Amino acid sequence: MTKKPKKLPPIHPGEVLREDFLRPMNLSPYAVSLAIGVPRTRIERLANELTALTADTALRLAKYFRTTPAFWMGMQAQYDLEHTEDQLGAKLRKIEPARASPDTRRAIV
Repeated sequence: MTKKPKKLPPIHPGEVLREDFLRPMNLSPYAVSLAIGVPRTRIERLANELTALTADTALRLAKYFRTTPAFWMGMQAQYDLEHTEDQLGAKLRKIEPARASPDTRRAIV
């Protein structure tokens, strides 16, 4: 019997902010919050993975770090999906996919 490789935990966008932007650029959450016009606690809580990234913050971070809002929102969406999938686990495995009849196949896009 072979063991399944251990799944890595989902990556929170705050981890990416902290490890790929704040630390390498020697920026504090306070400095970023001032630059993008949000409360210090918003960036601190995000960088500490205590809160989700909002569209508002994604737009501001994208402008400041010369990325795209989709870069930030994509990470949040992926984190949410993986985190929720981990929580649902066995319940999801119990769901049987629908079987389309020949008449309904045309309606499924």
